[in-house]
Amino acid sequence: MSFRNYVKFAKRNIKRTPFQAAAASLSMFSAFLALIGFLLISIGLQLTLQFYESRPQVMAFFKDGTTREDISAIEDNLKGNYQVTKTKYVSKEEALQIYKRLNQGKDPLLTELVTASTLPPSLEISTITLQDLAPVAEILKQEPVVEDVVFPEDVVSNLSTATLLVRIIGGVIVGYLILYAILQILMIIGFKIRLKRNEIETMRLLGASTSFIRNPFILEGMFYGVVGATAAWTVIYIMLWYFTPYIQGGYLGEIRLLPPNPILMLSLLIIAILLACLVGALGSFGATRRYLRI
Repeated sequence: MSFRNYVKFAKRNIKRTPFQAAAASLSMFSAFLALIGFLLISIGLQLTLQFYESRPQVMAFFKDGTTREDISAIEDNLKGNYQVTKTKYVSKEEALQIYKRLNQGKDPLLTELVTASTLPPSLEISTITLQDLAPVAEILKQEPVVEDVVFPEDVVSNLSTATLLVRIIGGVIVGYLILYAILQILMIIGFKIRLKRNEIETMRLLGASTSFIRNPFILEGMFYGVVGATAAWTVIYIMLWYFTPYIQGGYLGEIRLLPPNPILMLSLLIIAILLACLVGALGSFGATRRYLRI
């Protein structure tokens, strides 16, 4: 029997029981909506971590009267530290320009009352990883000419905790939903097999092969998986594009996560469809093994 005939029989089975088909597709939709959503959140957290790792992560502000030679000596000392990847000196004049840029469009008094002389020179230091921030900050705090040291002390722990929680919670929820989808397909295909038991027995008496009976049911399960996964991917993609201006502009700021990368989304779609075919086939194969005894 050709593949086209298998598709024809599977299509006929789906049309005969549209409500069961809708229920199976919705189960797959729920599972893959959670799977794709948690994958995107996990990827977003990883990109956020990389963003912070690429920024000047420790800022040392110097006391008034500190000479450029003193600051250069500290730079040379830090550059000899394997944890430091880059340093950048910010003069009083540059600090004033940064201050004006950050406060542009706000109360004019915020910029008029501030001059270069009131702002301290500073040193921006980048490290290999976020875990290297604390040791470098401690080195800077010991310098007598350093007034204050600022670095995102909680970023490492917060991002690490959030990533771990997303992976654990996401894994549990997705695992449960995929198992539920497999069982749902198993029950629906099993129900259809019982309804067609007499027809299947007749086919056996006429010499129908195992694959002739089983393959249309497996294709049917794969169809439910592909429909559910594609629908879930489409809904998430539309929602990401719709909410991009609100999320990116209101919460993410300089962290460019949205709009989503089309190549990334296409890769997620391909992965989701392949996994959906596997899940649908497993559910259908389990049903045929149980109810057909073949």
